[in-house]
Amino acid sequence: MEGDAEERQIQARFVTKLKTPYKVPATAITIPANLTRLGLSTIVSSLLNAGNPDWENQPFDFLIDGELVRMSLEQFLLAKGISAEKIIEIEYIKAVVPRKQEEPSLHDDWVSAADGSCPRFILTGCYDGLGRVWKAAGLCTHMLEGHSDAITSVSIIFSGAEDSFTVATASKDQTLRLWKFDTEEPENSPANIRAFKILRGHNASVQSVAAETSGSMICSGSWDCTINLWKTDESDTEGDLVSIKKRKVKNKAKESQLEGEAMSTLVGHTQRVSSVVWPEHETIYSASWDHSIRRWDVETGKDSAKIACFCGKALNYLHVGGEGSALIAAGASDPILRIWDPRKPFCSHTSWVSACKWHDKSWFHLLSASYDGKVMLWDLRTAWPLAVIESHEDKVLCVDWWRGDNLVSGGVDCKLCISSDSSVQ
Repeated sequence: MEGDAEERQIQARFVTKLKTPYKVPATAITIPANLTRLGLSTIVSSLLNAGNPDWENQPFDFLIDGELVRMSLEQFLLAKGISAEKIIEIEYIKAVVPRKQEEPSLHDDWVSAADGSCPRFILTGCYDGLGRVWKAAGLCTHMLEGHSDAITSVSIIFSGAEDSFTVATASKDQTLRLWKFDTEEPENSPANIRAFKILRGHNASVQSVAAETSGSMICSGSWDCTINLWKTDESDTEGDLVSIKKRKVKNKAKESQLEGEAMSTLVGHTQRVSSVVWPEHETIYSASWDHSIRRWDVETGKDSAKIACFCGKALNYLHVGGEGSALIAAGASDPILRIWDPRKPFCSHTSWVSACKWHDKSWFHLLSASYDGKVMLWDLRTAWPLAVIESHEDKVLCVDWWRGDNLVSGGVDCKLCISSDSSVQ
C-alpha cells in the first residue's frame, strides 16, 4: 500500500506571472503525487536549467487555486477536494525567505521600537531613552537625546524635503518629541541632536505614535486611555505653541525649543491604549488593553466603529494593510496573530505577539514579533509561517520592513537585527 502511494502520479502544468527568464514551457508533465514544495522547486529549476544552462537554482513557492501548498501535493488535493484525475495547474512564485543575516547593531538597553519606512535609514528607540538613526548595520549616524525615560515608539515623518527629515518619538516620560536632521552622514558620527519641539499633554506613558499621511500631524496613544492629535510644524497657530524654552549651560545659550499642546483628544477606550495607526487622512485606528480595536473619524473625533472585542485578551499592537489596505492585523497577550476582514487567525508563536507589520507593496505578506524571541514572516495564502527568524536571544519588541525586502527587529537583547533579501514581490 505504501509503495503504491509513493508511486502515484498526477498530471501538472506549471504557470507563473514572473517574467523571462523565470518561465517554463506550459505543457503538462507527469510528476509524483508525494512531492512537497522542495521537490516541486527542484522540478521547476530543472526545467529552467534545460532552457538556460547558466540558470542558478533558487527556491520557489507554489499555489493551487490561490492557496500556498504547505504539504505534499496528494495531501493538499485531498484536503481541498480537488480531483487528481485532471491536469492540475500549479502557479510558482519566488520564495519569500530572508537569505542573509547582517551583524546585529548593538544598543545599550532594550530596543523597543524600529521604523524602516525610509530606505535611507532605520530609526530605533531604546530603553536608555535615546533614539538612533542607522544608515546600515552597525553604522549609527545620529543620536536623539532628550527623553528622561525609555522610548516606546518611533515614527518617520516624510516632510517632502530631499535630505531633511522630521521624526517623532514617544516615551514613558509622558512626552513626545519632534526632531529634524539631515541624512548626510556627519563628520563626527554619531551626531547628537536635540528635539525642536516637546509635546506634553498625556498623564501616563505614551506607548505609540503614528504620522498622518501628509506629515502635518501625528497621533499618540497613551496608558492614560486617550489618543492625542498634534501638529508637527514650528509655527504658532491655533494655540499649538505653549512656550519657547531657552536654556543656558555654562553661560552659553542653547538652541530654542518649542513646547506644544494637543490639538484634540479622542476618548473612548477604558484601558491603556497600546497602539495607533493613521493610514488615511480622515481615519485613525487604535488598539487597547480593553480588548478592542476602534476606528476613529478624525474630523468629528468620534469612535466610528468598535471592530473587535474578543477572547478576553489585552491588545498590544495593530497595523493596517493588505488588499485595499482594508485588513487589520493585531497582536495580543497570547500567541495568536489575528487578521480581520475577517480572515483566519495565525498561530505559531508560543508567547505574546508584541508587534506586527504589513508589507507596503504586497497584499499578502506581513511580519510578527513575539516574546518567544522569534520573528515570523507570513503569507495570507497559508496558515503556516513562510519563515521563522531566530536572530534574537530574548523577547522581540518591534519589527518592520526596510528597503522593500529586508526585515528589521529589536528586542530585550539590546540588538537591532537585519535579515535581508527576502524577495517579496
